[in-house]
Amino acid sequence: MRHSLPTIPQFYVTAPQPCPYLAGRMERKLFTALQGEQAESMNDTLSKQGFRRSQNVLYRPSCAECNACLSARIRVADFTLSRSQRRVERRNAHLQRHVTSAWATEDQFDLFRRYLDHRHADGGMADMDVFEFAAMIEETPVRTRVLEYAATTPEGQRSLAAVCLTDVLDDGLSLVYSFFDPTLDKDSLGSFMILDQINLARKVGLPYVYLGYWVPGSPKMDYKAKFSALEIYHDGQWRNMTDPRDFSAATHPLAVKPIADQVSGLTLPNAISAPIAAAPAREI
Repeated sequence: MRHSLPTIPQFYVTAPQPCPYLAGRMERKLFTALQGEQAESMNDTLSKQGFRRSQNVLYRPSCAECNACLSARIRVADFTLSRSQRRVERRNAHLQRHVTSAWATEDQFDLFRRYLDHRHADGGMADMDVFEFAAMIEETPVRTRVLEYAATTPEGQRSLAAVCLTDVLDDGLSLVYSFFDPTLDKDSLGSFMILDQINLARKVGLPYVYLGYWVPGSPKMDYKAKFSALEIYHDGQWRNMTDPRDFSAATHPLAVKPIADQVSGLTLPNAISAPIAAAPAREI
């Protein structure tokens, strides 16, 4: 007979490194491994508390002197298109969505490299090779899908325009990572993929679309605040986004709770009844 023992999640803190969103800041992450029979329920539960998935890891920003990164999600039932978003949908109406399992392809990698070289040549992912790309797509212990958006050329060829890696949570779709053809920059494909997944979530009856982090003061993140029915995870609860200025970046030492308090305040799936253990971390 096989016996499965309950897994007690261990939480760790990364070493500080330069923040990719706010100049002059240092980022640090609280993270835990995502594995075993509880992987999907852990992903569902911690996503509701501001965590994100990257391969077999769940993480949340936990910077020593900054609390600017805020998890964002859209309430599907209350979302309404703006005039500019209607134009984005019309501009990309020729694209066909194809949903596949989490499996990497050469076409995806070629598009990914062109996207990075054009938009993020100095970023942390700039040196990713085909094996690391495949790991990003395929190493997932949860229900994950790849959504490809492609056009058909006059010659009848399929032309891949955009790709989104998406987790299917119990209450929504979580956009893990997306990329697109940089020559189609004017078509706003990043926004189009969000709009399409709002439509998809509405069709399958999921109430939320999770967008990752919104960072007040970061131009890279401004586009997320343009979606209606947006909620921000702030001070331990989801709040309606009213005016973005109401969520100004908190960048001082007292903005962040100690690591031990952050971990002890987490809610875990009901099947995990053991106390949460946090790896020792030196606090500033």
